[in-house]
This record gives sequence, structure tokens and C-alpha cells, in this order.
Amino acid sequence: MPKRVVHLIFPQSQIKKPVIYTMALKCKVIPNVRRAKVTETVGEMVLELEGTKENLEKGIQFLHRQGIKVEPVVGDVIE
Repeated sequence: MPKRVVHLIFPQSQIKKPVIYTMALKCKVIPNVRRAKVTETVGEMVLELEGTKENLEKGIQFLHRQGIKVEPVVGDVIE
């Protein structure tokens, strides 16, 4: 199954919400946290996502709709 590695920047309003869990359930992707840093005002995470290409795109679009900035990590597609 394809994998993508993305860098996420969470706005303060989303830091305490279970956004990754919800995305995993709704979009049928498997998340794997590679690195995370959370403060009271900002959250950052490097996340590996595994799933079909269609579900990976759905997951990334879900994150965008939540106001989360999603940036690809160089060499992000692992097949």
C-alpha cells in the first residue's frame, strides 16, 4: 500500500481536537506519528499516512478543511 509523509501545522483551535483519529476513521488511512511538537499556541507534526492513493488524497483534503497546513516531506511517496 502506498505511503505519504507530510508535515502538518495545526492552528491553535485544532490542537486539542482528535483530528488525526477522525481523519483515520473517515478516510480509511493508517497514521503513524514520526515527530510531534505541541505548545499552547501551535502544533507541528510529521505524519506518515498509509492507504490507497484515493484515501490518502481524501485524508489530506480532510486535514486542509480543518485548517491544518499540509506540506509534503521531500521524497514523501513510499511504495
